[in-house]
Amino acid sequence: MKHILMAISGPAGVGKGTIVKTIIQRREDVVESVSCTTRAPRIGEVDGTHYFFLSKEEFLKRIEENDFLEYDEHFGNYYGTPRSFVEKTLESKSIILEIDVVGALNVKKVFPELVLVMIAPPSVEELKRRLIGRGSEDEESLKIRLARLQYELDQKDKYDYYIVNDDLETAIAEVESIFDGTK
Repeated sequence: MKHILMAISGPAGVGKGTIVKTIIQRREDVVESVSCTTRAPRIGEVDGTHYFFLSKEEFLKRIEENDFLEYDEHFGNYYGTPRSFVEKTLESKSIILEIDVVGALNVKKVFPELVLVMIAPPSVEELKRRLIGRGSEDEESLKIRLARLQYELDQKDKYDYYIVNDDLETAIAEVESIFDGTK
């Protein structure tokens, strides 16, 4: 069986994380990608499990060596998807990248075999309800996330699959069918 690299993108609150975690728990043939970062580990984070924690110098060296499928800088720290990890892991398992639209499209430029999956909300109202319901958004961050929503959904034509998460189990089954080659 051929292993695939899949990027799952979509607006905040759409259920990407839950879909990815469920698939990883259910399937031995799929793992979540581990990104590199220059930020310090948070309490409980394990190097090689949550992130590969690198010095800024090491990260910049790996950029020069072309060892990232994509990378970006946020708040003074670098984050990136390590090419070497992805290529080695694909020898034995499929990989899911839970990644924003910009990162996913950047990976597609250097790894054309990437399967792009957009997870969308059933409606803007439902997404807003979910974001408020998780209790992690203040009014300002809610406005920012909703403003970005249209940009992200406008990229759907660049994606191989577009899945509306109006029922979590159905959305999970649709993503799994991509791995099984039945979608």
